Order: sequence, then C-alpha cells, then structure tokens
Amino acid sequence: MDNDVFINELKQIRLTNGQELSYQHFGCDYSSAPVVVINHPLTANSNVTGENGWWNEIVGANKVIDTNRFAVIAFNIPGNGYDGTVIENYANWHTGTIAGFFCAGLRQLGITKIHTLIGGSLGAGIAWEMAALSPNYIDRLIPIAGDWKSSDWMIATTYIQNQILESSPKPLEIARMHAMMCYRTPQSFKLRFNRTINKELNIYNVESWLLYHGNKLKERFQLQAYKAMNHLLGKIDISRNGKSFEENIQNIQSEIHIISIDSDLFFPLSEDCETVALAEKANVNIHHHIISSDFGHDAFLMEHKKVKEILTTILN
Repeated sequence: MDNDVFINELKQIRLTNGQELSYQHFGCDYSSAPVVVINHPLTANSNVTGENGWWNEIVGANKVIDTNRFAVIAFNIPGNGYDGTVIENYANWHTGTIAGFFCAGLRQLGITKIHTLIGGSLGAGIAWEMAALSPNYIDRLIPIAGDWKSSDWMIATTYIQNQILESSPKPLEIARMHAMMCYRTPQSFKLRFNRTINKELNIYNVESWLLYHGNKLKERFQLQAYKAMNHLLGKIDISRNGKSFEENIQNIQSEIHIISIDSDLFFPLSEDCETVALAEKANVNIHHHIISSDFGHDAFLMEHKKVKEILTTILN
C-alpha cells in the first residue's frame, strides 16, 4: 500500500450504552472522504487490508475499493476474539443487535452518511440489518454471499455446528471440517482432489485438507468466539420487528446490489432470487449480480477478478 495511505491500528470506542466496539480505519480521513464500511464474515475480522488483510485483493491503494479515494471502516463483531474479548451471554444477541452497535458506532465517530456498506456472509446479514435499522443512512448496500434472513437450511446448519461445539472432544476442528463442506462444493472437491491419496499420511487428500483446515482454525480462533459467531448466523432476520420483508425493504432508500454465487450451498442462489423478485414487486432499486464459480460460498474470497468486476461497475 502507498505510504501516504492511512492504516489505523485497532481502536476502541465505547457506545453510550456501555458496549465497547473495536474497529480499524484504512485510507482517507472519514470526516471528509466517502465512507465504505465492510462487515467481516464469520472467522475474519476488522483487518481487511494490509499485513494479514483478509481482502487484500479488493481493498487497498489503487484497488477497486481504493484507499486513496475512500475512508474504509471495519468493525469487529463483538465477541469474535480479535480484540482479545469474547462474549459469554451471546445467546441474548442477534444480528440486529450487532447492526445497532455498528450504526451507533459510526454515528459516534461523526459519520453522517455511508457511501457504501459491504458485507460478506454473516457480514452481509448484518449489513441487511443495518439498512433496515437506518433506512436513510446508506447510499449503496452490497450484501455478498449472504441473506436478509437465516433460511431453514442455515438454521439447521448452525444447529449441527452447535451440537459439535458443545459435545465434540475436538469442537473447533470438527466444526470447521463440517463447515468446509458448506463453504465449498462437490465439484470443487473433484477438481482439486479427484480421489488422490496423501501417501505420507496414507489417507485421501481431501481428508488431509479437512484436517489441515480444522487444525488451522484451532490455532487462530477461540472456541467461545466461534460459538458466538455461529449463533449469530442462525439469527439473521430483518422481519423480526413485526414488519414483513416487503415492508422493510420498501423503507430502505439504498441502491441495493445483491451479489450471489451460483454454487453457494450456504446461502443458496435460489433464496437471493426470491428476495430480488419480492423487491422488484415492491419497486425497490435493486440489482442482482451472480458469480459463476465451482468454489461455492467461498468464491467471494477466491474469485477476486469476478468480484472486482462487479464492484467496479457499482462504485465507478
């Protein structure tokens, strides 16, 4: 990144209700430049770019989310462990709770308008919730590989994940291996492994790959943090306020760009197609972008060129 681009170390802000949020700020001064807010997915964090940045291909100087042009703000979902804190009472929270924290935090920073709000996976659900809570606050809403609600499939998936986390002797490792089956696709496994053998371990390469990802997560993530993030995945719902999705989305003044992945098993394309159809009936300013990929849900972290092309058309 360019030397003159501002990269903020992890900072803390205490909301008026006493809740503490940690965040990072990249790029231009948010008091004068257009603000892009990025909501991280389940096991990621506020470190979107720079050293160990999880979205370096997308965010940075002269990248599609250009830190020479934008002020980029990314909060940590409270309890994700990145700032050293976990939440014991996460069962009392849902994604609307987190959305309320994020909106309050942005306003406390003096940000009166969000140029673009982007969220991936769990972060997309929180982005939808933020738009529902503050319908006039966001110019462009971009949920990627996510949804405005937890579908039955997602509720079932997070239920199984929770059973593993509560009862397995290796909870993080096994939960991660199970989750990888939802993040990728049968076709991606066939293309990558094709039933080949890891001769050193005398197991299939797909098995050694799963073991690797389970062990890798255990090294960098806390069990309590994973439990909290998994809980939130099953609690996405902008209609919990008693209003239907159609009523909520009619209030949202943002230009909405849904980015789906045609092979996503976690947040299926079919759910997004239903959302778009309902929104169009309600005469909402909505656009649907579909990434074709064998990688499944994780394509938004892997298909950099395709993501860049879509975001470029939206931001320029």
